[in-house]
Amino acid sequence: MSDDENHAPAAGDPSRKRVGSALHSGPRKKATSSNPLVLHGRHFGRTVFALCNYPALLTSGILRLEELQDTPIEDYPADVRREHRVFVELIDSYPGLLDRLTNGEEEDVIHVGEMMGKGASGARGDDTKTLKSAVLEWLVPKGQAVIPPLARNIKSDRGFNHEVTGALLCPAGLDWSNVETKQSLKSGETAVRGDQWPMFLYAGYVYDSEDPWKGLLRSEILIFGFKHIFTSPSSVDREPKATRSGNAYLHGMKTVTKGSLAYVATQVRFSLSSSSVFSRTDTVTDSENFYHSILDLLEDPEESQEVVDLMTWWTRRIFPNSSSSQRSISKNSALAKIREKRAALRERVPASTT
Repeated sequence: MSDDENHAPAAGDPSRKRVGSALHSGPRKKATSSNPLVLHGRHFGRTVFALCNYPALLTSGILRLEELQDTPIEDYPADVRREHRVFVELIDSYPGLLDRLTNGEEEDVIHVGEMMGKGASGARGDDTKTLKSAVLEWLVPKGQAVIPPLARNIKSDRGFNHEVTGALLCPAGLDWSNVETKQSLKSGETAVRGDQWPMFLYAGYVYDSEDPWKGLLRSEILIFGFKHIFTSPSSVDREPKATRSGNAYLHGMKTVTKGSLAYVATQVRFSLSSSSVFSRTDTVTDSENFYHSILDLLEDPEESQEVVDLMTWWTRRIFPNSSSSQRSISKNSALAKIREKRAALRERVPASTT
């Protein structure tokens, strides 16, 4: 996607061509405003879709609403269906936005998109900056030192250049302890694509090739990263709780979303790497491909049962007080007895009517 794609095509131009998906980030613009659109973009980027070209997303989405009157969304390619889902979620998450966009001028649509884009890219930049040093506290158990030490503000010695970060970033299925493998990764001879997931995604940093779902996206370092971004940096070493200053509290977030999990995984992966600038064109970290590959799995209907279990697991750990409907009830408790009695009454009613 070229840099000028952040300028949305004219809505009335019949020669308009689809030059690429809006679900790829446009040029980065720093957010310096407390504009509500900017604030909404910050949260939407973190929780729903991070690498998004908002002007193109809004313009294409509005045009597609007209097309959908004659053509069902199921007839569109998979990437367009995902783009439309993101568009609908964005519209639904901001009251009055659809009316504003459909009744306003094209310039207003672009302005709204640019403001939200500023928010999303600003949040991403803020999180990248703070995680750069914070992640160093999570590499080894408390009380132990990283050997050799890693600099907080310089990343050149991270990635496959360091024993600890290299082991965490090593693609699942490869053996970091193998000297040849380690040297090949360090030299770049073995190029790692974004869809080759690293060991740090797995609980205990252990990958089971016979059961690749086992422990996936349940590692301690991901939990630390999630708390750092959403419930405040100070909550990492405490009981799960959304503090008043945390992003989750400020936006009424009570569950972990698929987008937020993919976002945190992408941010943690980048913080471990030796790359100094988060860029969608960086073929070394391949962050955009990594982010999309995680979302592809989480949104795959055939993996729905594993995904439901995973998201429930996350919500219980990050927002335990808001997931009461998903928690199991203690046996022999008063609540359990009430539920049992209600279930027994329901069974008796049909029997008495027959």
